[in-house]
Amino acid sequence: MRAAKYIGGGRIEVGDAEPTAPAAGEVRIRVAFNGICGTDLHIVQGHMDARVAMPATIGHEMSGVVESVGDGVELAPGTQVTVMPLRWCGECPACVAGHQHICQRLDFVGIDSPGALQQLWTVPASIVVPIPERVSLQHAALVEPLAVAVHDVRRSRLAAGETAVVIGGGPIGQLIAVVARATGATVILAEPDAARRAFAEQQGAIVVDPIAGDLAAVVEERTAGAGADVVFEVAGTRGTALDATRHARTRGRVVFVAIHPEPVPVDLHRIFWRELEVLGARVYEREDFERAVALLAEGSVPADALITRVVALDDTMEAFDALLSAAAMKILVDVQGASA
Repeated sequence: MRAAKYIGGGRIEVGDAEPTAPAAGEVRIRVAFNGICGTDLHIVQGHMDARVAMPATIGHEMSGVVESVGDGVELAPGTQVTVMPLRWCGECPACVAGHQHICQRLDFVGIDSPGALQQLWTVPASIVVPIPERVSLQHAALVEPLAVAVHDVRRSRLAAGETAVVIGGGPIGQLIAVVARATGATVILAEPDAARRAFAEQQGAIVVDPIAGDLAAVVEERTAGAGADVVFEVAGTRGTALDATRHARTRGRVVFVAIHPEPVPVDLHRIFWRELEVLGARVYEREDFERAVALLAEGSVPADALITRVVALDDTMEAFDALLSAAAMKILVDVQGASA
């Protein structure tokens, strides 16, 4: 088979690899599509070299079809699937408390162990999620990032009739806006890129350019001076982290979604003064994956519009280059496809 591997130095190399036969309790998937996400970009930029074992087959936003199964697995070959790429120990305090998705020894598959940028991928059956036939395999590759957004919104306790501010209009910010609107909330999205603002506006969000415009004034106007019920910080900058608490109402919720690898300033006085709740939101649980599949199946997600383009496995490096230059929203790799 063929596989794409991160080899360090900002480079992805595509070459031959040996597939792994499924053992008992395992499934081998013929991978169809794999989306490139922000974490993958961090890997290729070298920010996670201390964590990934090179050469590393990365990738975790995927779809495919069951090719074969090991003993004790009930999934039938030919079933459309995706993977919830989390393997937990079951023994640490987080797991014992029922929070297996943030296991203290979590194996994030596609980062800490081999991922989906290979034509045949063998994984435990326990992390495989079936996909209905009415959902295309291209759309199914969006389940994982959509599940992130579902988890973020569920964690926020956002309810119908409430107002949410989303700071950052990248793929996850856009998906949070979509899920929030599907929940029945009004969404105000702040994003400096005009194309991303236009996309969010087409999906029904109120959009603000935080550089040329005044996000605080828009929130004040739209909420009659109260502030937003929920603020999602998805941009991941020092400035947006500091600004996030400014837009929440009294006893509102501020959800930090973006990864901040270094400590950043937060307005603790504002948190005290308005009795704000500050929440972290990381990855997802099984119910978030199932809700994401349902949203795609019912057509609540603008999947075609989110996918900027599809490239062949041999052109994986091209996809990374495009995303690093912010020239795309979501690029899928056709793992079985060949370059034109």
